[in-house]
Amino acid sequence: MSVLSGKKVLLGITAGIAAYKTASLVRLFIKLGADVKVIMTPASKDFITPLTLSTLSKNPVHSTFYEKEVENELWNNHVDLGLWADYFLIAPATANTLSKMSNGTCNNLLLATYLSAKCPVYFAPAMDLDMYIHPSTKESLQKLQSFGNILIPAASGELASGLVGEGRMAEPEDIVSFIENDVLSKLPLRGKKVLITAGPTYEAIDPVRFIGNHSSGKMGFAIAKAAANLGAEVILISGPSHQQIKHSFVKRIDVVSANDMYNAAHTYFKDVDIAILSAAVADYKPKNIANQKIKKKDSTLAMELTPTKDILASLGLIKKHQFLVGFALETNNEIENAKSKITRKNLDVIVLNSLQDKGAGFATNTNKITIIDKDFNEKPFKLKSKVEVAKDIINEIILKIKK
Repeated sequence: MSVLSGKKVLLGITAGIAAYKTASLVRLFIKLGADVKVIMTPASKDFITPLTLSTLSKNPVHSTFYEKEVENELWNNHVDLGLWADYFLIAPATANTLSKMSNGTCNNLLLATYLSAKCPVYFAPAMDLDMYIHPSTKESLQKLQSFGNILIPAASGELASGLVGEGRMAEPEDIVSFIENDVLSKLPLRGKKVLITAGPTYEAIDPVRFIGNHSSGKMGFAIAKAAANLGAEVILISGPSHQQIKHSFVKRIDVVSANDMYNAAHTYFKDVDIAILSAAVADYKPKNIANQKIKKKDSTLAMELTPTKDILASLGLIKKHQFLVGFALETNNEIENAKSKITRKNLDVIVLNSLQDKGAGFATNTNKITIIDKDFNEKPFKLKSKVEVAKDIINEIILKIKK
């Protein structure tokens, strides 16, 4: 999965002959799972049609501030377009547009959107050799980069004029690769390995029955995706769960029992930088597992239970450089119990959620947490979706490991 999967890419097209390559650019972004919208300068329509780009992007193409053909003249809000995008790419970026961008000229929809954009802006220059090496163009390139815009360098090759030299727009594949690599290099967890446990464990009673709990794995899977989206290489150890995750940075390992999860966690723990144990591991298991299905009888059934291995505490005993995060699901004396676990299990952070809080706990799409660090600093959060909670948890971990 590309880092651009699920991202919103705004493509700005200006009036250069290289505009014909933007059809391939749109297709590449779409194939990587990005949502693409296109803004064209009016003159760029002489080089490629809006129909082609709208068909490929599956979105309307915008060119002017309002649509004259539409009854009541629909306004294209440049502010909304600028805020919509996760990444804004201007390709080809002609000498004319570069000059306007660098000087704040705002005489078309593309330039107005550029001035409103809050996301990273990439630009791929395309022009003839003499124009590219002209001092005014060099000044424009320098100013735009000083503003924080990201230059995708022009390539050398045969130009539309017949000259051979620098000024040719980078090929679509190279532009996409440049953006992917740039995004990856800036992700805060790039180069980090993260171990995450999720879901319940099932402890067999006989070949048919088991002891389990109501954990769905939603929280752990959301944390795994949040970490992977920030560049981490994730090892997700999951108990029985219907949750699915598709991400090239996530390696999923399915287990069933607490002992299975214990062994898997210890296999990978020594090589990770961060371990987040969000699984709801069974505290007890049957001392003896029946080989055959236990038949129902009129009398009561007595069963002797024995404690499972404490995965979190065992990792706390052997941790060296790892940042260890535990979870506490409590029903009473929540803060006191959570702080006690930090000390007993040698944790760096614990994530507390209470079954007393409406909307928190197992099988819901929301959660309400308090994050407590090893110095017993408490940071409560409001009720949020588990996706947003996962982001909060990962962001807090990043802040802690940077200190």
